[in-house]
Amino acid sequence: MKRWAVMFVITIFVISAGHAYGMSEDFKANIYNPGTLKPVDSRLKVSVGDAAPDFTLPSVGGEPVTLSQFRGTKNVVISFVPAAWTPVCSDQWPGYNIVKELFEENEAVLIGITVDNIPTLYAWTKQMGNLWFPVFSDFWPHGAVAEQFGVLRSSGVSERAIFIIDKKGIIQFIEVSDINVRPDLGVCARELKKLKP
Repeated sequence: MKRWAVMFVITIFVISAGHAYGMSEDFKANIYNPGTLKPVDSRLKVSVGDAAPDFTLPSVGGEPVTLSQFRGTKNVVISFVPAAWTPVCSDQWPGYNIVKELFEENEAVLIGITVDNIPTLYAWTKQMGNLWFPVFSDFWPHGAVAEQFGVLRSSGVSERAIFIIDKKGIIQFIEVSDINVRPDLGVCARELKKLKP
C-alpha cells in the first residue's frame, strides 16, 4: 500500500474514533461499559532495548503460540487489551482489519492478548467479525504474561498497551495508553516503519 493510502486509511480510522467501528446494533447491545477508569494502573517491568519475555499462550483458534517462534522471521506487535465485551476494546481490534497491509509490508505479525478465558474470547471475536490476527488468552495462570511485561492492573485486567518487538526478539517500542482511549494507529505505523532495514 502506498504511503498516502496508508495515511488516508489511518486518518479515516482516527476520524471514526468516536464511533463503534463495524459494530452491529446487536453487538453494541451486549457491550458492558465499565465507566471511566484510572488511566494507567501498573508499572512496566521491561524497557525498550530489553529482550522480550518469552511466553506461550493458547489461542482462540486452538493452537498455542510461543513468542520466540517468530524470532529471525517476523517483527511482532503485541496488543494487550483489558477485557472482552467492553467498548474501547471492541472497537480497537476490528480497526486493525483495515490496515492488515501495514503489518504485511513491515514483515510484522499482530498478536492480540487479553486476560479473558478462551470461551469468552471465542464468543467475543465471533461477534466482532473476522479478525485477521490471532487472539490469545492470558487467563491462567491469571495475567501471567501481562505481569511479565508489567501491564497487569490491580483489578486483574491488563493495560491497553502496545509492544513492538523486532526479529531479534528485542523490544523496540512500548506504549501504555489511557485505558479509556483507543490508541492512535498512526503511532504503530510510524514505529513499524523504523524497523525496515
